[in-house]
Amino acid sequence: MASSGIDTDCMTLTRFLLAEQRKFPKATGDLTQLMNAILTAVKAISSAVRRAGFAHLYGMAGSTNIQGEDVKKLDVIANQLFINMLKSSYATCLLVSEENEKAVEVEVEKQGKYVVCFDPLDGSSNIDCLVSIGTIFSIYRKVSEGPASLSDALQSGRHLVAAGYALYGSATMVVLSVGTGVNSFMLDPTIGEFLLIDHNMRIKPRGKIYSINEGYSKFWYEPVKEYIEGLKNPQTGNQQPYGARYIGSMVADVHRTLKYGGVFMYPATKDSPKGKLRLLYECIPMAYIIEQAGGLATTGTTPILDIIPESIHQRSPIFLGSKDDVEDVIKCFKKYEPAK
Repeated sequence: MASSGIDTDCMTLTRFLLAEQRKFPKATGDLTQLMNAILTAVKAISSAVRRAGFAHLYGMAGSTNIQGEDVKKLDVIANQLFINMLKSSYATCLLVSEENEKAVEVEVEKQGKYVVCFDPLDGSSNIDCLVSIGTIFSIYRKVSEGPASLSDALQSGRHLVAAGYALYGSATMVVLSVGTGVNSFMLDPTIGEFLLIDHNMRIKPRGKIYSINEGYSKFWYEPVKEYIEGLKNPQTGNQQPYGARYIGSMVADVHRTLKYGGVFMYPATKDSPKGKLRLLYECIPMAYIIEQAGGLATTGTTPILDIIPESIHQRSPIFLGSKDDVEDVIKCFKKYEPAK
C-alpha cells in the first residue's frame, strides 16, 4: 500500500485468475477470457440496477418467463447482457438461462469449449423495493463430441469448472470458486475493477441463524417441521434458539449464510413436492460455493452436487450452510425414512 492510501499492487480478479491459470501448465486462458466477459456483464448490470429509477427500468416488462414468473424490465436487460457478453467471449458453445425456455446455442464461428448456466437477475421480484439482488452462474466444460448438445449442460455439480455469484447491494461483489477454494472481490468504481477482499473464505462449522420462508410452514413435510422447531425451541442443555433471517433473495440469503454461518433452506413442500429453486443455475452453483468453503448442501437425502439433472429447468429442494447444521437436517430426514 502506497503512503498516498492507494494500493499500487492490488489483486484484481483478472490478476487472480491469471495467477491461478499458471498453476495448470495445460491451461489455454479460455476460462480467464470467459470470466472477463462475465465481469463485463456484471459491471453493466450493476450500473443498470443503480440507475434503474432514473432510466425508468423499474416495473414489469409485460411478459412471463419459462417458470411462469412475471418478468421485470431489468430481467430482460440483464439476460440480454449476459447472452451477448458470453457469446462474444468466443469461449462458450451453449448457454442456459432462467429466462429462456430452450438452451441458447452459440453461433459456430464464435464457439468455444464451455457451457454456462446462469440466472441473470436472481431475486428480481425485490427490485422495486431496493432489496439486494444478484446474478448466479455455473461453468461446465463441453463433454460431447461434435456440436454442443443438452448433455453438455446436464452434468452433475461434481463436474463444474467454476461457479459464482454477483451481489448488487450496498456494494457490488463477486464471490467465485474455480475449484481451489472461495474468494470474494468487491467492485471499486473508481478504477472499474473487482479487487480481492476476502481470500479463501471458510464457513463456520455451526452457525446461529436459520433462513427459510416460514409463511409456507403449513405445507412443510414433517422432517422440516421438526428441524425448525428444534432450532426455535432447543431441548438440550443451555443451547440458545437460532435467530431467523430471511431476505427472499437467494444470493443475499446465501451470502449472509456464507459469512456468518447457519443454514439456508428452500424445502420441498406439499404444494411444490419437487422444490422451487432451479438446479442448474441456482442450487448447483450455490452448493459448489458452500462446499468449497467447507460447508454442505443437500436435498435432505442427497447431496446437491451428486444430482444429474434431467432437464435444464429442473427444480430441487435445498438445504445449505454450515456443515454441522446441515448434518442435523440430514439426521431429521433419516428419522422419517421408511424402514427397509
